[in-house]
Amino acid sequence: MTPNRITLITLSVSDIGRSVAFYEALGWITETRLDEVAFFDLGGQKFGLYARAKLAEDLNRDVASLGTGAATLAQNFASEAEVDRAFAVALAAGASPCKPPERVFWGGYSGTWADPDGHIWEYAYNPHWRLDDDGRLA
Repeated sequence: MTPNRITLITLSVSDIGRSVAFYEALGWITETRLDEVAFFDLGGQKFGLYARAKLAEDLNRDVASLGTGAATLAQNFASEAEVDRAFAVALAAGASPCKPPERVFWGGYSGTWADPDGHIWEYAYNPHWRLDDDGRLA
């Protein structure tokens, strides 16, 4: 057993169609789409979007208790220019900017935006982390 890994990240969303369209506008490719859930392949991991009411039902929780949480999702890029390009694509797709890309105290470059349901994403270039040819952390 390998406990130090994540195989699926699922976000609750208020409108599955709007959210799928948003992530597709970022260039993501939907792998599976059902009425209340959609999955994107991340190359060894999955990213899911789940209708908030249905997720609450599955978790045996009240919808209002789900919220979006104090968490961020991050994607690293090979250069500052790639961060800038991806950030512009996110905004064009309908993301709300939080912090525009800029050089940061740890020596990298990053900016943050929120998806239509308020989930926060960071786009970053980290000179201390090498990416392989597929964009995965090496």
